[in-house]
Amino acid sequence: MRIGEVAASAGVNIQTVRFYERRGLLQEPPRLPSGYRVYQDQTPALIRFIKQAQSVGFTLNEIRELLQLRNGRVGNASQLRSIGEAKIRALDDEIQRLIEARDVLSQLLNACNCSDGGSECTVTIGRRERHL
Repeated sequence: MRIGEVAASAGVNIQTVRFYERRGLLQEPPRLPSGYRVYQDQTPALIRFIKQAQSVGFTLNEIRELLQLRNGRVGNASQLRSIGEAKIRALDDEIQRLIEARDVLSQLLNACNCSDGGSECTVTIGRRERHL
């Protein structure tokens, strides 16, 4: 497969394929004498895996580690599961932090006296006033 076919099949653009190669997520494929890259048939599936891992919060460095474990020896399933469970805990922590931030902001806005839209909104955060 050529790079355009890989990109189309994976639902990404050609630059994404090249970027993943530069970042070490995809092995650089062999080239024809003409200089064209020749990708393996499973490359689009690998790119879709990378995109899915990104969409659930994995960084490219974490994805590289996942790929190394996935492509490594048999028995890495427990390590892969541990990484997935750790990511879930990290996401839960981030969700909790965002909920707390939203609640603080909501309380500040509810305490504000500018609901008429004409006044400057002055809220107190800590000991300093902040203007929204």
